[in-house]
Amino acid sequence: MTVFTGKNVVVGVCGSIAAFKVAGWVSTLTKMEALVDVAMTPAAERFVTPLTFASLSGRKVYSAMFDGAADGSMAHIDLGREADIFVVAPATADIIAKLAHGMADTLVTTVALVARCPKLLFPAMNVQMFASLPVQENLKKLRESGWTVVAPASGSMACGEVGKGRLVEWQDAQEYLAAALSRQDLAGMRVVVTAGPTREAIDPARFLSNRSSGKMGYALATAAARRGAVVMLISGPSSLPAPPLVTLKRVETAREMHDAVMAESAHAGVIIKAAAVSDYRPENIAPHKVKKENIETEMRLVQNPDILFALGEKKPKGQILVGFAAESRNLEAEGRRKLTKKNLDLICVNDISASDAGFESETNRILLLDRDGGEERLPLISKLETADRILDRVVALRCTP
Repeated sequence: MTVFTGKNVVVGVCGSIAAFKVAGWVSTLTKMEALVDVAMTPAAERFVTPLTFASLSGRKVYSAMFDGAADGSMAHIDLGREADIFVVAPATADIIAKLAHGMADTLVTTVALVARCPKLLFPAMNVQMFASLPVQENLKKLRESGWTVVAPASGSMACGEVGKGRLVEWQDAQEYLAAALSRQDLAGMRVVVTAGPTREAIDPARFLSNRSSGKMGYALATAAARRGAVVMLISGPSSLPAPPLVTLKRVETAREMHDAVMAESAHAGVIIKAAAVSDYRPENIAPHKVKKENIETEMRLVQNPDILFALGEKKPKGQILVGFAAESRNLEAEGRRKLTKKNLDLICVNDISASDAGFESETNRILLLDRDGGEERLPLISKLETADRILDRVVALRCTP
C-alpha cells in the first residue's frame, strides 16, 4: 500500500513532446493502485494518442469539453469535483497563460477551475520561453493562487538548446505528488536525519566502515519531507540519490558527522540518528598508500565521539530524539539500555541477523521502544512504510506532555 492507493488522480496532458514521459507517470501511478483519469488538450493528442493513456490507466480518456456518460454526468465538472489531486504535465506556455487568467476553453482548463484539491503544475518548454517575463509572471500568479509549481529540470532539449525547461523525472515528480496527498502533521518542523555509514581512513586507498547503505535514513528523510517537515539529511558515503524536498549534506568521517549534527541540533525539533557511525578510527593515518609487504598485522584504534550520547546530554526541552540500534541478540534488553543511557525518546532496534531486514535490504522489521515503556514490533514492510510508522510515533510523542 502506498500514499497513492485508492486516490483519484486527474492528469491534464498538454501539447509538448514531453507528453510521452507523462505516459510513464500514468503507468506507474496505476501500478501504485491510484485511479488515474487523463484529460488531454487537442494539441496533446498530436503527440500521444488517447488510446495510449487509456491502455496504461485502464480507464476512459477525456478530451472533448462535454465528454460525458449516458447518465448525464459531465467530465468537465465531475473530473475536478472528484479529484484528490490535479496534475498538469507537461504544462506549456500556452496552458500556463490560460490557467493564470482563468480561461476555460479546453477540458483541462475547465477542470482546473472546478477542482478544489491540491493542484500541481509541471512546466516543460524551450529554455528561452520558460525564462521569458510573461511566463514567469504567469507562474507567479499561479503560485499566489495556490498552485504548486514544480520548476523544470536543466538539460538538453528537443529543440537542440541546453538549459532549464525539461520536464522533471518521475522520481522527483512523485515526491511532490506524495507530499500533496500526505497528512501534514510535521508541517514546518525542522527535522534532522542522519544516514549511511562513515569511513575512517587507514591510508589514501583503504578505510574502516560498515555495511550500511543509507536506505533507512533516506526513507525517513523522504517520509518526513512528504509530511511537511523541513528536513536536513546528513549522510555518510552512499550511492543513493538526493531525495527531492530535502536538504542534503554529505560527510565522510564520524567526526565530520558529529560536527554537522551538532551545528544543526539546537534548531531541530526532531533528530533521528539512523546512521551507522564507526565507533573507532585508526590512531594514525598513513599519508601514502601502504604497500602490502609493509602492512602491519596490528592496528591501534581510538574511539570516535558518541554523537547520540552527546545529543542526549544537551537535549533541549521539547526536542524529540530518536536513535537506532543494530543488534543480533537480546534486542529488547539492549534497546532499553541504550534508550536510558542516551536519554532518547524512541529507539528503533534492528535485528541485523535477519537476511530480509536491516543493512542493505529494501525491507525492515524493527522493534520500537519509547521513553514511557511502550513497545511495538513492526512487521516486515518496506523501509518507506517503516519510516512512516516511526514518524507516527514521533508525532504521538510530540503530543504527549
